[in-house]
Amino acid sequence: MSWRRYFRRAAWDAERRAELDAHIAHEIDDNIARGMSLAAARTAAHRKLGNPALIREDIYRMNTIRWLESVWQDARYAARVLRRSRAFAVVAILSLTLGIGANTAIFGLIEAVRLRTLPVPHPETLVAVNVDSHGWGRTGEFVGRFGRMTNPLWERLRTERDLLPQPFAWGVQQFDLADGGESQPVDGLWVSGEFFDTLGVRPAAGRLIRHDDDSRGCPTPVAVLSHGFWQRQYGGAPDAVGRTLRVYGVPMTIAGVSEPRFTGLDVGRNFDVAIPLCAEAVVRGNRSRLNRADSWWLVVMARLAPGVTAEALSPKLAARSATVFAATAPATYTTTDKEHYLQFTLTAAGAARGVSGLRTNYEQPLWLLLGIAGAVLVIACGNLANLMLARARAREREIAVRLAIGASRGRVLRQLVVESVLLSAVGAVLGAALAGVLGRALVALIGTPGTTYFVDLELNWRVLGFVGLLALVTSALFGVLPAVRAARTPPRAMLSGGRGTSEGRERVLARRLLVVGQVALSLVLLVGALLFVVTLRNLQAADTGMQTAGVVVAEFDSRRSQIADERRPEFERQFMQRLAAIPGVEAVSPVAIVPMNGNTWNDAIVVDGKPSQIYPNINRVGPAFFDVLGIPLVAGRLFTVQDTPSAPRVAIVNEAFGRAFYNTPTPLNQEFRFDVPAGEPNPPYQIVGVVRNTKYSDSRDEFGPLVFLADSQATRWTVFLSTVLRTRPGAALTPALIAATREVDPRIVVSVQTIESQMQGALVRERLMATLSGFFGALASLLAAVGLYGLMAYLVARRRFEIGLRLALGAEPRRVLSMMIRESAVLVVIGLVIGAGLAWLTTGWAATLLFGLEPKDPVLFASAALALAAMALAASFIPALRASRLDPTTALRAE
Repeated sequence: MSWRRYFRRAAWDAERRAELDAHIAHEIDDNIARGMSLAAARTAAHRKLGNPALIREDIYRMNTIRWLESVWQDARYAARVLRRSRAFAVVAILSLTLGIGANTAIFGLIEAVRLRTLPVPHPETLVAVNVDSHGWGRTGEFVGRFGRMTNPLWERLRTERDLLPQPFAWGVQQFDLADGGESQPVDGLWVSGEFFDTLGVRPAAGRLIRHDDDSRGCPTPVAVLSHGFWQRQYGGAPDAVGRTLRVYGVPMTIAGVSEPRFTGLDVGRNFDVAIPLCAEAVVRGNRSRLNRADSWWLVVMARLAPGVTAEALSPKLAARSATVFAATAPATYTTTDKEHYLQFTLTAAGAARGVSGLRTNYEQPLWLLLGIAGAVLVIACGNLANLMLARARAREREIAVRLAIGASRGRVLRQLVVESVLLSAVGAVLGAALAGVLGRALVALIGTPGTTYFVDLELNWRVLGFVGLLALVTSALFGVLPAVRAARTPPRAMLSGGRGTSEGRERVLARRLLVVGQVALSLVLLVGALLFVVTLRNLQAADTGMQTAGVVVAEFDSRRSQIADERRPEFERQFMQRLAAIPGVEAVSPVAIVPMNGNTWNDAIVVDGKPSQIYPNINRVGPAFFDVLGIPLVAGRLFTVQDTPSAPRVAIVNEAFGRAFYNTPTPLNQEFRFDVPAGEPNPPYQIVGVVRNTKYSDSRDEFGPLVFLADSQATRWTVFLSTVLRTRPGAALTPALIAATREVDPRIVVSVQTIESQMQGALVRERLMATLSGFFGALASLLAAVGLYGLMAYLVARRRFEIGLRLALGAEPRRVLSMMIRESAVLVVIGLVIGAGLAWLTTGWAATLLFGLEPKDPVLFASAALALAAMALAASFIPALRASRLDPTTALRAE
């Protein structure tokens, strides 16, 4: 029998009915022609053919897939049953929708950033070429989110065609499209000329960057827009191609627009503008990184021939590494750094899924959150299982009648399981719809004011398969046990009206075990939530050694001004004076590395003629820097206007520096040098001041050795000027800064943010974990309390006669109250003991995400246990109090 005939049974039956009617009519006509009366002819025709209804029923059954028809009948019956129990159905579907929706949202984000391949042809043939530094680390400048390669390394590798037949390079950086005033940052992409062609990306309009666009000198720099940026900025206008786009003030012709599905190779981030690598020299001038062998800012990738793998390529790259690194060794490296560099090796790794900072930072938290959300779903299923057990008891007579009139236990079991599957299916469908909303909210929660993530949360086969699996698992978790219990019920016991097997100890034991499991899992989730909440609190309250309230970070880009290097010291001095004159500004200082923004600058130093093995962090600051950030002076002096380029070099260090290099917290008047290549100028630096220890780049930092150099003694100047300003409360600084900058030079671009918002942006991951784990932990505790309340209410109803008899015989209500509370307390204690053991075994997985506490902190464990116990016992108090106030007469009469 074919599936087509099964789904055409109604039409097939109508055809057979017409055929049978025509056959009977023909027989009647034949009989009348033989001389029969109409009544006799009709009777004879029906006698000869048989019962048409039975014939049609036989044909209908022949066209029926029995098991499918049976399941369909069970589903329709289950829908009618649930429609009659609307309150139960709403509670069950809502619980499943929330649980499945939360799990699907988190899994959808994991699938998008971890499991999905790039939207380019044959992504499995892409590899990334990396540098293995063998633990020594790379020295130099690191730019962008993926500073893996230097341009000299890329230019050397692109010639190794026998190893990398189709190589390409790219890098990420924020571009500025403003000509002056407030900055207009966009997500930029540096690309080699082979980038788009090798990836197989097609243009949506115009053309993309080609090989001849990327040649040294970049005589006619071009730009390619992403499809999203084209729509946002140009409204998708076709004439956008050919217009001029100014990147850092440099005019570039818009050559084309990339196809909509291509958003770049940085999964989670969408590029806006792509320009060729050669344009970097046009934009940065004599500060270009193209010739710098110690500037790491590119990613080198390649497309391999079919059948060639990254594992097979890595040994070949390793064998060629000595030649490649010998040809690109930086001249600025010290002897030690160069020795390390020459021992680096090249490796290859599959790049079918691209690269992703979002993946690196959030993969572990997302897997943990998925586990937490899954545990909450299990707890919700425990509550539904308790509800299903209660419903099974209410439906005992119905089930008994069905068994008594001949239904098999398997048939009844299947009917009850289909009800559970139907609930799960509805919950899964609604959960999948909810997951889209929750997923977008999750992506927005991960983002920061300066960082917007772009994740395509599509419902592909992986996500749909995950939803289907959740539906099956949840239906099994909350539906199978109650169905088995109900199907095993003896009909005689239920039809007799007494308390029999159906109210035996097995059912009560099952419900108690479910509550114990809920309490145990809730404790695990509550401990995890407290770990992440306390971690966030510790990071927010961490002593940075600085007073960051009221401190503003202003960054200025003066490359469009084309100020000569010899004029820059005087220009900066006058500019600082103008900024200090802004109303509301109390102090201002230039700074090379803005504190707590994640950037670092370190170098080896020479103490007593010996190169150190410790690399202290370094910063170059102005005289007012320590006043701006409230860093107290411990000994010596701060920088002054007398610290000029022609004066002896001076430095200010922190106490940790003194302890690390001189075994004293105040090493005043001591000297050190930087470890530089032989032949380069290397003046000594005298320590003239010691300040309190401060954090450097992150709240998680330890108080390590730190060196401050005088900005007034700098010999190299940059077009980028970072400043920190202390402002009075309520000062509207941004408009004033822009106005002051325009007075100095309208071509200077300025961006402004507070240092506290910058620090809060660095805590997004911790805030995500604290918020979601706290929510799930509270929800799990509430579900466990609801489960305990339901169990106690059931036990009170089941023991109504016993309690009434006790009260009738003189038992005091408080004794009944304590008896019921004691029974719930035993379950809670057992659950807490099991949960404490589980938490002890599992919290170590989150150790790397914690700060300021141990994953097995006994105080935290005790706090979580006490909070959960208080909530659970409060929930059991209401039914216990109701039991103590029972009217004995009413209870005994009802029995």
